Amino acid sequence: MARPRQFDEQEAVAQATDLFWHRGYHATSVRDLGAELRLTPSSLYRTFEDKHTLFLRALDYYRATESTQAKERLEVTGQPVRHVLRDWLLWLVGCTSDETTGAAAGQGCLVVNTATELGTTDAEVSARTEAAFEVTRSALRSLLDQGRRNGELPADLDLDAATELLFTTVLGLRVRERAQHDPQRMATAIDFAIQALDPTPTSHDHPE
Repeated sequence: MARPRQFDEQEAVAQATDLFWHRGYHATSVRDLGAELRLTPSSLYRTFEDKHTLFLRALDYYRATESTQAKERLEVTGQPVRHVLRDWLLWLVGCTSDETTGAAAGQGCLVVNTATELGTTDAEVSARTEAAFEVTRSALRSLLDQGRRNGELPADLDLDAATELLFTTVLGLRVRERAQHDPQRMATAIDFAIQALDPTPTSHDHPE
């Protein structure tokens, strides 16, 4: 059966992304994808070659949307560095009333979920997850460097170590968010991680 004329390939990738995000790679079958995208197996294979190729496109789509949005939130100007970092971390794990993430409660991050599920067993997938992680590391380091240069953070702050600490915190938080842990406990962990950047911050650095 030929694809209908109104078929929107990019929209199909977006729908597949949501399905993979919700179920994971292995638990999503070609039949599931066909039902979600309203494509016969032959049409799906003709358009996307196979499930793996469609999954790679889904990861690319996710990185171009969700991951980019997360990076942009770390590049907010005109606010104290600690406030930007705290708001970003709370937003990542759904501890705010902001509903712009597009993720359902307990859905986590597709990149983190994929890295946890597939590890390094798939070179093409691993390259994409590591690239996404590096974007996060780079954005974190840039924000911390800004704070160090403008005096909000200690002049002797080890940027590389602090970046790795926060990046590890991010991964742990996103796993906990997928496990639907108590948001208040995660918020407490976030505050402690930020405090660890400078044990004696000035009063104006605390979020109101």
